[in-house]
Amino acid sequence: MPEVFFFVMLMLQLPATAILLSRLIKGPTRQPPLKSEEPTLELLGKVTVVVPTLNEAERITPCLVGLSRQSYEVREIIVVDSNSTDDTQYLVKNQARKDPRFRLITDDPLPPGWVGRPWALHTGFLASSPKSEWFLGVDADTQPDPGLVASLVKKAETEGYDLISLSPRFILKYPGELWLQPALLITLVYRFGPTGTGAQTPERVMANGQCFLCRRSVLSKMEGYVSAKGSFCDDVTLARNIAAEGFKVGFLDGAQVLQVRMYEGMVETWQEWGRSLDLKDASPRVQVWSDLWLLLATQGLPLLVVLGYLLFGLPISISLSAKFLLFGLNLFLLLIRFALLLGIAPSYDFSKAQGSWLFLLSPLADPLAVLRIFLSAMKTPTKWRGRVYGEN
Repeated sequence: MPEVFFFVMLMLQLPATAILLSRLIKGPTRQPPLKSEEPTLELLGKVTVVVPTLNEAERITPCLVGLSRQSYEVREIIVVDSNSTDDTQYLVKNQARKDPRFRLITDDPLPPGWVGRPWALHTGFLASSPKSEWFLGVDADTQPDPGLVASLVKKAETEGYDLISLSPRFILKYPGELWLQPALLITLVYRFGPTGTGAQTPERVMANGQCFLCRRSVLSKMEGYVSAKGSFCDDVTLARNIAAEGFKVGFLDGAQVLQVRMYEGMVETWQEWGRSLDLKDASPRVQVWSDLWLLLATQGLPLLVVLGYLLFGLPISISLSAKFLLFGLNLFLLLIRFALLLGIAPSYDFSKAQGSWLFLLSPLADPLAVLRIFLSAMKTPTKWRGRVYGEN
């Protein structure tokens, strides 16, 4: 039995390790982080910004202020509210009195087959000015820096992108999220490689709807968000559909131009972010399961195997070389994981953190993070951002 177990473990982990290394090795050649830029006259009025909202009063103010600080490249800022019951609409109207580019609209009741977020963005797209060449979807929990929109459009037009989305700089505050959130983030790095390394095929494209710039002509060809209407990860779904049509799609590092405060604490991070990270709505079933295998083999098991070996050892019936090979492989994977802390550290703002040292212990949360992805992959969400959906 020990020999069979050892063989199964190797067959599970060795191929996955090779795939992981082939992705991580691209890190040193990835595109540098996007930096704020001043607009130039040719960008005048090129961009419509759309912000979907539903009960965002507690966190939308930094987003509204950040968007107001963008320059003349922004033609209009449309906030599409889904009948918030808090002060969201009041805050938007108050900002509109200071900046006439802001416009508040309310979307119609959710049609059958649509998820709330893509419906709001689709509504905003239909209401946007046809004079804008670019459509920029921005989430209410983001905090844009001055020069964000100008840098996005310049990057897209200079390098021929039809769609660019950005990974942000995460603002963490509380101990639990400092421990769990980086472990959840790493599940994306393991599956899709470091930000800015590109994807070889449309089905491996990654995107982030928190900051999602797309050519209006391309979005018109896609009939807005129709192709992602039922997806709980509409950003990735739409980006992959656009890439499949032959358009150039980029997912870049935006940590120097965009910050985000997504969730309050470990429990909310587990519940809200964890249930969309499996990306099952954007992926074929076989791809979802292959990604789960890779995460289990390279992120979920190494800590458990190394701890098990140190605490209990391996049966003496296993040869010495086999014994060290199993231990060495998992120790190697664990060392890679701790080394990646240096790579993802610039993606975090610890200035308001309580117990920022817990970030260094986030690899200890890896088995829990992988478990969360497995649980999410097994179930379709029934609640999302204040809305209730029927079970499939």
